[in-house]
Amino acid sequence: MTRGRTGAPAAAADAPAVVRSPFGPVPAVRRRPYRWATLLVAGAGGLVTESAFPGRSWWPMAYVGVALLLLALRRDSARWGFVVGSVYGLGFFLPLLWWANESVGQPIGWVALSTFQALYLGAFGAVWVTARRTLLPGRSAGWHVATITIIWIAVEQVRGSWPFGGFPWGKVAFSQTDAPVLRLASVGGVPLVSGTVVAVAAVLATALLPLRGRVSGRGLAMAAGAVAAVVVPSLVPLGTAAESGKLRVGAVQGNVPARGADAMGQAREVAANHADGTRALLGAVEPGELDLVLWPESASDIDPRADLEVAAAIDDAAEAVEAPILLGTQRFVPGRRYNDLILWAPGRGADPAVVYTKQRPVPFGEYVPYRSFFRRIAPVVDRIGTDMVAGAEPGVLNIDIARLGRPVPVATAICFEVAFDDLIREGVRRGGEIIVVPTNNASFGLTQESTQQLAMGRLRAVENGRAVVQISTVGVSGLILPDGSVLARTGLFTAEQMVGELPLRTSRTPATRLGEWPGWIAEGLAVLVAAGAIVRGRSGRHRGNS
Repeated sequence: MTRGRTGAPAAAADAPAVVRSPFGPVPAVRRRPYRWATLLVAGAGGLVTESAFPGRSWWPMAYVGVALLLLALRRDSARWGFVVGSVYGLGFFLPLLWWANESVGQPIGWVALSTFQALYLGAFGAVWVTARRTLLPGRSAGWHVATITIIWIAVEQVRGSWPFGGFPWGKVAFSQTDAPVLRLASVGGVPLVSGTVVAVAAVLATALLPLRGRVSGRGLAMAAGAVAAVVVPSLVPLGTAAESGKLRVGAVQGNVPARGADAMGQAREVAANHADGTRALLGAVEPGELDLVLWPESASDIDPRADLEVAAAIDDAAEAVEAPILLGTQRFVPGRRYNDLILWAPGRGADPAVVYTKQRPVPFGEYVPYRSFFRRIAPVVDRIGTDMVAGAEPGVLNIDIARLGRPVPVATAICFEVAFDDLIREGVRRGGEIIVVPTNNASFGLTQESTQQLAMGRLRAVENGRAVVQISTVGVSGLILPDGSVLARTGLFTAEQMVGELPLRTSRTPATRLGEWPGWIAEGLAVLVAAGAIVRGRSGRHRGNS
């Protein structure tokens, strides 16, 4: 055996390496197999996390999946952390966003979107590993849990706002609509719900999974705290009672004559389906009994304000039920189009004072940014012939309700806008007493996209303390109470109607009052963590070289 300068035996060439970890030294017999095993754990963690979302909705799996990611991030290499986080992201986003393949009809959109979103989780892995290595040596597990949670929330916030307005789909909070922690949405919105899930997952990773022969008292205490963090939110009170009357609504899911993207070209038949569905409401109510009838986005993609035939069909339906219809249509001007929600009064037509125009058109779905560039990469983008332009007015409509003798402010967001924290909240803060989310899921086939979207509507109900009507051309549609419970729900690719009396509410939840502050605070703290980690890392390298 050879000896070093101090006389101690030198390490044998085949001795096991020791990998530093927040859980203590982790021996690895051979480096390369351990790396592959780490990637397998990360990929499995992504798949497990996705199973918490609709359609399976196994919500506890979100905690397990994120814990697996944290266990896979035990190496002290920011680059490797980025790789591991990205693999986890691919395991999560590829199945979650499968509907994008159905919508485009080619895998390029699905793969590109999933890969880009996965890079954000790669960034999470890199920042967390760097912070752990430079800022947290010797710190307690509580510091680790808090740092992980802050970084995760910040990454979700950035992902939901950049680029092209962001893509909030897949925030962990959206997997928890059947879980006790859903009630925390009324306190701190999506950031608090996501943060709680990640904090519990971090406790699992630091206290329970890397057991070394026995369970310590501290580990048991942390486990008890994790269980409490999941269960105790069920005690958070939620206001559900009507505060300013009730609204009697009929919601019409008219269905489309064909599935997939081609259904978009059959606008007249789709409008006729919704007119027929409106008359079918009379099997459940008498004429004049409803305050408002709700049609989905794209219920009439031929603008009834400019087409007499469609206008007549809508007016006949409105007069039959003796109620105004809030419906989605498109407005075309040379070289542009707008996604509008308009109010049609029986015998009077469209009310020019009640119009909402979608504020967040979907990039590459409703418009193409930098079209000349992306056309070279994927000519399929030219399937979007006319770009949709964003509206500028907030999502709140004042609709006169004759029975109540007053206008009722209705907060609204169209389709994918339900994923954005700020849009619906702004409508509620401007007086919205109920939330309406018209959507068109016809392009996504029999995928889980519609149920994922319905889950977001349930979270928005709790977050803002408002009843929600989410109405789709093809489903899944639902009437949702302010506590997130579903009063009525339709199937997928069916023609159905829903009738309900929903509470109107005026009080604001803490989450509505706080607005963007929880997310902004997390982002600010994450910037401090990242900056401190970089500075500490550079100073450490400088000392090592001196």
